[in-house]
Parts: sequence; C-alpha cells; structure tokens
Amino acid sequence: MGSKGKTTFLKVLLVVAAVFASSAQAESVVRVGGAGSGLGAMKILAGAYEKAHPGVRIQLFPSLGSSGGIKALLTGALDLAISARPLKREERKAGAVQREYARTPLLFAANNSVRKADLTTRELEKIYLGQMLTWPDGSQIRLVLRPDGDTDTQIVKGISAAMERAVKAAAARPGMILAVTSQECSDTLANVSGALGPSTLTEIIAERRSPQVLSYNGVRPTLKALADGSYPLVKPHYLVTMSKTPAAAQQFALFVATAQGRALLAKTGNLVLPAGKGH
Repeated sequence: MGSKGKTTFLKVLLVVAAVFASSAQAESVVRVGGAGSGLGAMKILAGAYEKAHPGVRIQLFPSLGSSGGIKALLTGALDLAISARPLKREERKAGAVQREYARTPLLFAANNSVRKADLTTRELEKIYLGQMLTWPDGSQIRLVLRPDGDTDTQIVKGISAAMERAVKAAAARPGMILAVTSQECSDTLANVSGALGPSTLTEIIAERRSPQVLSYNGVRPTLKALADGSYPLVKPHYLVTMSKTPAAAQQFALFVATAQGRALLAKTGNLVLPAGKGH
C-alpha cells in the first residue's frame, strides 16, 4: 500500500472511530437500584421507556436493599434509588429527595406444598414464637425470616406488640432460615417444602412468581382491599433522587409518574397514588 493509500486508510479508521465514539457518548445510561421488591415493576417500566427512548439504557442492579440503594445514590454509584421506607433525617441532610410512587400489599406466602388458605394474627404470633410448628396436614412449617432492619420485618413487627415480641423471638432461635433479599426469600418459598415468609403482590406479579398466597384474617391481599383499607399490611415504594441527579435519570423518574408509567405500575400489583400525592 502506497503512502497515499495508507493516508486514506488512516482517515477511514479515524472516521469509524469517531462514529463509534459518538455513538457510545450518545447513549445515556441511567443506573437504578435499591429495594428488591420494587425491581420487577421497575424492569417493566424500564423496558417501556427504552423502547420510546432508543438513546437511553436503564441499568438495573440486583437487590441492594433500601439503605444500600440510598447509600449508593449518595456516593454517586447510582442515579436513582428505589426505597421501601421513608428517608432518614441524615439522608435528607445529605441531599436525598424522595417521591412515593406506589404502594403494594405486604403478604404472607407459602410453598405450594402447603394446604392452607388463611392466617390469623394469632396463628402468626404462634408461628413466630415457635409454638405452632406444623401445618394442618402435619407437615413442618419452615419460617423464612428477613433481616431485622428490613422493611418487611418492620411491617410484620408493627402488626401488634405481641407480634413484635414474636418476631424478636424467632430471630433469636437457632437454625432459622434467613433470606437477605426479597428475591432470595421468594426463591426459598418456591424451593423449600412447608416454607412460609413475607412477600409483596408487586414482586409476585412483576416477576411471575407463583407461591401459595395466603389471606390475612380472612382478607385477600388485593389492590382493591388495599385501596378500601380492608387489607392492612402496606409496603410503600419511593424513588429517591438528588439535586445533581443527571437529566436522563430525572426524565425516567418523571416517566414513572406519567399515565403510561402509572398504568404499568397498576398492572404489576401496585396501588398508584393520585398524581401529585407522592411525598
């Protein structure tokens, strides 16, 4: 190849490199993570948003928990955090801002080997205390616990003073099953005969899980029951941002509150708050 040919070839390489570089720069990546119970619905929202915005990619991370997601946001490792609890004072002082975008029933689910449709508060207290060890057919109850600081655990503790004592007693018993993330809990419920633990309607629907969903004190954990107040166990979900959150991430957060975003949330087991009511 002559010097002129080499020069032309180098120019072509430079043009190709410039095109690839501009393409890479043109794609905006929005990093999202946090509470595992919100990831399934957020994945569906992300897919719809990416379809309408080809230059944007929503990168979802495996469950970090609410606190882990907020911490990652504050340190710049995430652009948006999903939280299942309100912000703490120190997180607000650090610049975090929350918007509650949906609520979903917290429910009790069991392995499909379990032949029981309902749990009462008294039965739950006895199960967590270790006083009720078997299902009606005589098979062993394998209680699945979540970490003490997890939102699910706090909601279950809040059922009653007796339930709070029972949860603490269960955590202190040796040999208990502990699921760190929502997904780990759901996997355990699916794979361990006799297993019982907390879950959410949104995770079950959005992730296409199929455990045995139990009613609580005779009330099914439906969106209608949550809306009319007859089902009492509520798990909120918040999107957390900062003033320095990138524009692409802010736009995706706004999409979650649009008519399309709200419709997708409702289809995935979420009670969508009236427009402007998130806080």
